[in-house]
Amino acid sequence: MLGSLPGVASLRAGQYYAHPRNQFWPIMGALCDAGPQRPYRERLRALRERGVCVWDVLAEASRPGSADAAIDAATARAHDLAGLLGSRPSIRLVAFNGATAARLYAKLVGPALTPDRAAALAHVTLPSTSPAHASLTYAAKLRAWRAALAPLLA
Repeated sequence: MLGSLPGVASLRAGQYYAHPRNQFWPIMGALCDAGPQRPYRERLRALRERGVCVWDVLAEASRPGSADAAIDAATARAHDLAGLLGSRPSIRLVAFNGATAARLYAKLVGPALTPDRAAALAHVTLPSTSPAHASLTYAAKLRAWRAALAPLLA
């Protein structure tokens, strides 16, 4: 599960998706018992037990605030996801938390994958759980995430 870049609240808390209105943890609660009512370490353990890894496409970038639209593309540097994916053939799906993560991955990571590894991976772009992505309700986001991920998390 790849986001784009941690926001201010996440950086301050040292936790993924720490903004109280971000819907990532409620969705993970519905899908794999990793909801916000559990302590953070327990949520991470629940995800790990289901084979879910949470990371971001970008290792660093300049961005005032937390909005993905404010990421300065000239300063964006990706994590070594090509190296990770190349060394872990058991990873079969890369899911993106929003279109920005998918776009950054396609630009900065995809070209570094070997053709065989790229062909072996499935990719799915899910509606962003960010409070800034308010065009979809929580219920609509949950339906989309469940449809894409539930078969893998069962």
